[in-house]
Amino acid sequence: MALKAKTVFTDPLSNNNPITIQILGICSSLAVTTQVDKAFVMSVGLTLVTAFSNLVISMMRNQIPSKIRIIVELAVVSTLVIVTDQILRAYVYDISRQMSVFVGLIITNCIVMGRLEAFALQNPPGLSFLDGLGNGLGYSAILMIVGSIREILGKGSWWGIHFLPENYLGNGLMVLAPGAFFCLGLIIWLQRQLTKKFETA
Repeated sequence: MALKAKTVFTDPLSNNNPITIQILGICSSLAVTTQVDKAFVMSVGLTLVTAFSNLVISMMRNQIPSKIRIIVELAVVSTLVIVTDQILRAYVYDISRQMSVFVGLIITNCIVMGRLEAFALQNPPGLSFLDGLGNGLGYSAILMIVGSIREILGKGSWWGIHFLPENYLGNGLMVLAPGAFFCLGLIIWLQRQLTKKFETA
């Protein structure tokens, strides 16, 4: 049981990462990675929502009629997203104001709904929570890497702190969506080379 719990938690961090292996959550990884602070806030929000929605749905799984399971899942996720958004507004208002649209879109993030359907409905609460937490952290790791690359190359700063020479003008491509595509593409290629996970025809 302990070995299974460890696998459930650690597998999404690398071998079955939701972004680089499952190719889920790409939209938000493009939209909020222009700066590391935004990537961090989105990472925390999605990780908490994924972990706790997995936990709640797993606890309710034997009472949810199959015909309305999607509605119930959306209701649980929406509630958690609203709570997360209100906490962000209370403690990091400036960032939450810039990201309000993207935080709301956690409701439709395919990582969240995918884990509910693929894992939480078939497994006990403890494992489901670990699965949600692991997938959230796997997503967060990629967001932080992409956000760091884009902010450093695009603006010459990291977490808002400038450390490159003042005459560095920045790479305009990195602050646009194509810059995120290039970063993600390189990360996906590198990880698949390391893990030797490739699709077969």
